[in-house]
Amino acid sequence: MAASTMSAIAPVAPVAAPVANRVSAKNMMTWNPIGNTMFETFSFLPPLSESEIARQVDYIIQNGWTPCLEISPAETSSTKDVFAARIKCSASTYYDNRYWSLWKLPMFGCTNADEVLREIMAAKRAFPDCYVRVAAFDADKQVQTCSFLVQRIAASLPLEKRSLA
Repeated sequence: MAASTMSAIAPVAPVAAPVANRVSAKNMMTWNPIGNTMFETFSFLPPLSESEIARQVDYIIQNGWTPCLEISPAETSSTKDVFAARIKCSASTYYDNRYWSLWKLPMFGCTNADEVLREIMAAKRAFPDCYVRVAAFDADKQVQTCSFLVQRIAASLPLEKRSLA
């Protein structure tokens, strides 16, 4: 009797949930993996304005972190081969193209974003063909807490070609 009751129940067809954000779904883009090197936190955004950079630096300072600037030419700014052997180096303390050169010393005791903005401008003038990024370090935890580009090089993929519809 149980078998005949089971066969009388019709299977329920799955119903797809409606897409609530149709406009947003149509506007989604795909990251272009060809020649599209991304660096750090804000790489997917257009270049930050001076006031946007100042707000990020204010956040760094308010958290008690130490800001510093790093520079790198294109050829040493990233690892070319994602399958590269890790911790294989040609020079002491040089790991996998990840360490960029410091612009001066970290800005210990920095209390004003304007100080950092002046150094960013000086680094950009001194190295117009290099990437420049702001990094922040937490002295208590002994870690880098954030970093973001403030200058891309001319060879970088233009913003409108970084994503494809």
